[in-house]
Amino acid sequence: MTTATKEKILIIEDEKDLVRLIRHNLEKEKYHVTSARDAETGLKLARSSKPDLILLDIMLPKMDGLEFLKTMRSEVDVPILLLTAKRSEMDRILGLKLGADDYIVKPFSLGELQARIAGHLRRAGIQTGGSDKKSVSVGDINIDFERHEILVKGQVTYLAPKEFAILKLLIEANGKVLSREQLLQLIWGHDKDIEIDTRTVDQHIARLRRKLRSESERIRTVPNFGYQVAMK
Repeated sequence: MTTATKEKILIIEDEKDLVRLIRHNLEKEKYHVTSARDAETGLKLARSSKPDLILLDIMLPKMDGLEFLKTMRSEVDVPILLLTAKRSEMDRILGLKLGADDYIVKPFSLGELQARIAGHLRRAGIQTGGSDKKSVSVGDINIDFERHEILVKGQVTYLAPKEFAILKLLIEANGKVLSREQLLQLIWGHDKDIEIDTRTVDQHIARLRRKLRSESERIRTVPNFGYQVAMK
């Protein structure tokens, strides 16, 4: 009797030995793994194989990882985790601004990587559950939970999955303040034993505000704590 294969993971990384190590450990967990050593090949694979999650190195030959990220984010909502060098803080921040869901700094433990992957895959569909309501309106924002659709003043606005999940959680909190740590736990599956930068939340909030345009001020920052939605 064979064990069913889990989700598909695409690794885009030019360090051959690192790819071999990650692939070996993920395949032991029954994930279906494909890989590419440059972003152009990775883009073709991502479009053809439709992976459930992408591990993306930033420093790549030909097209760099950030350009791949920008292109990919205009096409699909798949979770993307950056594999970054220890000193590339600006690249990590830019990656989050461009739509990366998370990052992990090299060198990393395989246990941490697997935990991050499992958490993101588990929460990839968070926007579809957790509410009995079919839709809700706050000011000029309307969320259709069944269609996973946001309208701002009647115009459809595209949100990536975690942006949708953040807005949904804040609205369901009905004005209550949610801390960055709460958002990390609910959306990213944050484990206290795994370090995740709270700026990940801040960058997603910044992108969400831009997309809400005239309604952006409804998402309020509570200094030194977190965020809330102005319900009136």
